[in-house]
Amino acid sequence: MIATESLSKRFPRVTALDRLSVDIGAGVTGLVGANGAGKSTLIKILLGLSPATEGRAEVLGHDVATEGAAIRERVGYMPEHDCLPPDVSATEFVVHMARMSGLPPTAARERTADTLRHVGLYEERYRPIGGYSTGMKQRVKLAQALVHDPQLVFLDEPTNGLDPVGRDEMLGLIRRVHSDFGISVLVTSHLLGELERTCDHVVVIDGGKLLRSSSTTDFTQTTTTLAVEVTDSDEHPDGTRAVRDALHARGVPTEDGTGLPGAGHVLLLTAQGEETYDLVRDVIADLGLGLVRMEQRRHHISEVFRNGEQHGDERDGQRKEAVGHGG
Repeated sequence: MIATESLSKRFPRVTALDRLSVDIGAGVTGLVGANGAGKSTLIKILLGLSPATEGRAEVLGHDVATEGAAIRERVGYMPEHDCLPPDVSATEFVVHMARMSGLPPTAARERTADTLRHVGLYEERYRPIGGYSTGMKQRVKLAQALVHDPQLVFLDEPTNGLDPVGRDEMLGLIRRVHSDFGISVLVTSHLLGELERTCDHVVVIDGGKLLRSSSTTDFTQTTTTLAVEVTDSDEHPDGTRAVRDALHARGVPTEDGTGLPGAGHVLLLTAQGEETYDLVRDVIADLGLGLVRMEQRRHHISEVFRNGEQHGDERDGQRKEAVGHGG
């Protein structure tokens, strides 16, 4: 669906993309990075709206530098910023966008009605957009990106400004765009958990550079680390500490599960096989505590950033050492 090769975009004071080479296939792909990582810049280049400084890219087999119009005929785009006219209805706006995409009047109206129904705005479709909530406006932007039945849609931070319920609903809509209609999706976000739940594939960029591109299952594969959570008791008011001390006495090192659900009451330890499960079970039973959970941890996408920062710190340290030795 998308291919870039040594793609770079430089501005006078910043490099937004730095020799980015990545291939993106069909399905739902997440483009994740902190604000300023280069996500929106990449989308504008892929749409043929902004020229790259160097390198090349193709979308649906079309060169972004010379075939931008052909790309935009086949691709839907949901921008990050608020860009909706407040004094027209959702129906009027989406019909207008459908006509701009080349649909004849009757087909534009029919497609608009179907698309607004799909995004959950059918009852409110004749109200002026200016009176819509943030969530409703996001749905209008999604509808106009889908109305011309594209092969691929670019969704730039579609959950921005939404509360948790609104985010979950939007993520469900995004997933159905592919599952119900067969439209591939490239969705950007700086919220890592959203992409873990929604996407088939994840591309991570940082400072315009590619950190990693792989399937979501590869990112979140299970590890050999066990997460153990226990209840407290009258005899052991700090059950977690009691289990930790008992395991340490048997030569099993543990660490706190900082950052995990239940943090402060979770121990992490390395499983050496089935005997580790048996040992933990017996220790908890001997202490008279209740076992809340004992499960293998999964990697999180955020660990890619942490690893990248660690490697960056190592490189910085190596450079400083070289400078210190006159290198």
